[in-house]
Amino acid sequence: MNLEEFLSSPIEPEGCTPYLLALWHEKHGNWARGHEIVQDLNDATAALIHAYLHRREGDQSNAAYWYRQAGRPVPGISLDDEWMQIVKECI
Repeated sequence: MNLEEFLSSPIEPEGCTPYLLALWHEKHGNWARGHEIVQDLNDATAALIHAYLHRREGDQSNAAYWYRQAGRPVPGISLDDEWMQIVKECI
């Protein structure tokens, strides 16, 4: 799946990674489903997405914890820019 296909998919995209699936659900209004997907994964990419989700939620202290788990600083960019940056890393 390429970036354009992912971004334009009106229904849950098939064959993508759990990371992309979590990001897709969040962008389409289902934060809880995105969180459900990443909370059971134990690697740096999942931690980054988990951090982003909590930042989006407004829970800054929880987000900061997950950014540390991902080995990343809390970003100083907009949430939409961060979402796109993570998607591009995961494609």
